[in-house]
Amino acid sequence: MRPNRPRERVMDIRPIKTESDYEKALARIAKLMGAKLNSPEGDELGVLSTLVDAYESQHFPIEPADPVDAILFRMEQEGLERKDLEPYLGSRQRVSEILNRRRALSLDMIRRLHEGLKIPLENLIGRAA
Repeated sequence: MRPNRPRERVMDIRPIKTESDYEKALARIAKLMGAKLNSPEGDELGVLSTLVDAYESQHFPIEPADPVDAILFRMEQEGLERKDLEPYLGSRQRVSEILNRRRALSLDMIRRLHEGLKIPLENLIGRAA
């Protein structure tokens, strides 16, 4: 006689093609959270997470931040005022023009903001027009 062992659930994983498939995958991932690595449940969690990530990348892409929004966010994080941007952008007038979106950032401004305030380049470059 064979000892009673719990039956392992066979993964029933399919591509995520619809919103319904996506919701089902998210529900299953919620149930599998905390699964041990290298266990059948852990493997299923890993595969489902990869599928969900691919679906989200295709259907819910994250647009790069607007450059001015990125600057304002960093100012808020660091407790900076407009005058603190003058070394990176130029005069008080230039800072105002940039923050009010009347003037675009120059390449030199982008470099100075990136190096001085550590704002990621991709955020300062922004989306293509």
